[in-house]
Order: sequence, then structure tokens, then C-alpha cells
Amino acid sequence: MSTLADKSAHILASKVWFSKDMIYVLLQDGREIGVPLLWFPRLRKASKEQLNDWRLIGNGVGIHWESIDEDISIAALL
Repeated sequence: MSTLADKSAHILASKVWFSKDMIYVLLQDGREIGVPLLWFPRLRKASKEQLNDWRLIGNGVGIHWESIDEDISIAALL
């Protein structure tokens, strides 16, 4: 039996963007997910410039923001 954790290990991000209160991620399989910035205090307090200064890590398994020392795995968003 497979679990969500097993399946999420193969789910990769390709793009990240923001609205006032949300972070959105485009997954490589075409799905888009959105979660509240409220879930991530460092992101919620970050400036627009800091939010937009992200990079994908591990070929898309996670997102990293150097200036605010934040890493989020795609599995955590699911």
C-alpha cells in the first residue's frame, strides 16, 4: 500500500508565485496548489522582494529563500 508520503516524494515544483495572503506552486505534473502565507511566519513577514527571491532545490522537491533562511518542501505543502 502506498502512502501520501511515498507519492509526494515524486511531486516536483516548477514555479512559485504569491498573492497578498497566499503562496502558489505550479507542479511539474501541471497541478497548481495554494496555501496561506499564515502557515509560514517567515514568508508572511517577508518583503515582496524577499518573497520573489526564491529558488527550487533538489530539482523541485523544495523551495529555498536565502535572505530569510527558509526552506519548504513540496510534500509539506500537500
